[in-house]
Amino acid sequence: MTTLPVSEDHCYYNSPLGLLYLSTTFTGINKLKFVDDLTSETVLTKPSHPLLVRLISELENYFSGSLKKFTVPLNPNGTDFQKKVWEAVSVIPYGQVVSYAKLSDSLHQPEAIRAVANSNARNPLLILVPCHRVIGSNGDLTGYAGGLTRKKLLLEREGALHQLSLDLH
Repeated sequence: MTTLPVSEDHCYYNSPLGLLYLSTTFTGINKLKFVDDLTSETVLTKPSHPLLVRLISELENYFSGSLKKFTVPLNPNGTDFQKKVWEAVSVIPYGQVVSYAKLSDSLHQPEAIRAVANSNARNPLLILVPCHRVIGSNGDLTGYAGGLTRKKLLLEREGALHQLSLDLH
């Protein structure tokens, strides 16, 4: 008899950029966020859920530079529009950036830049849905729930900072 994993679980992972909170449902990862108000000594536990174990393995490979695309299943909570934006963000290639304007254009809603930016800001799957790859039309790093320092470090890690001087309109 096969035992199914618990339907929901969470754990913390001490990444090179700080502590991450990871959460999953039976069908996919539903949250990955930075945690700045806890210490790793008090919260680190070994994950028991197979999806969390897989996610941590993929994160370790990502941070070591050997993984460029995550394959763990995702199950973010959000509105239909937010999910549409997150799907568009998910196809931004590793090592590249796009502007909010280009992201809005790719959704065939060029007038919805603010709505796209707000959806990006509500991304519950930082790093996995690479909202750090979305920048201002003038090339400025703008908003990131994990903080601009982490956004810059993620883009440096991916080799994407060279694009910031390009015309992104």
